[in-house]
Amino acid sequence: MVFHMKPNYEAMNKAELRAYVLGHREDIEAIRLLFQVQDDIDIKKYPPVCTEEGIPIEKNINIMKKAIEDKIEQENNNK
Repeated sequence: MVFHMKPNYEAMNKAELRAYVLGHREDIEAIRLLFQVQDDIDIKKYPPVCTEEGIPIEKNINIMKKAIEDKIEQENNNK
């Protein structure tokens, strides 16, 4: 009988965890941890750009366009 010790995922940095997941694609726990959103990261969420039927929602598309334009302007100002 062979026992494998479970790695300490929390002790791994992102690069180490990514490398581990690439070699152990069946390890769902490691995959979940790799893609888990950290609490200290501010993520801006946007509304859907189309309905479930695939119909575009112009208002939401315009919100996304504005956000992209603002980000580009911000990046250009930081150069």
